[in-house]
Amino acid sequence: MDTITTSREIVKQVISDYAKLRPSHGNIRLDVIFDEMRDRYALMQVGWDRGKRVRGNLIYVIIENGKVIIEYDGMECGITQDLINKGILERDIVLAFLPDSQSVSIA
Repeated sequence: MDTITTSREIVKQVISDYAKLRPSHGNIRLDVIFDEMRDRYALMQVGWDRGKRVRGNLIYVIIENGKVIIEYDGMECGITQDLINKGILERDIVLAFLPDSQSVSIA
């Protein structure tokens, strides 16, 4: 399998694993959004909690120029280590939500 195909599969697996979790309160649904043609991958939350509408991204990742670019990571512990643990190299991950981020630096 080539690197892009492997990266796609890992990103989809990590997001799918998070989609299995259930919010601790509220009536909230977690939806995975996979657009392989444009290499866009997201986890959305939609529902109601304490009388208020809940909606928005929890995770948004794109794959571009051989890099896995994390545009948004709203998970408590973050998804970066999950991606690394499943086989994506640190040098191939970009934390786009941080200013001037070129790649990951896990301390």
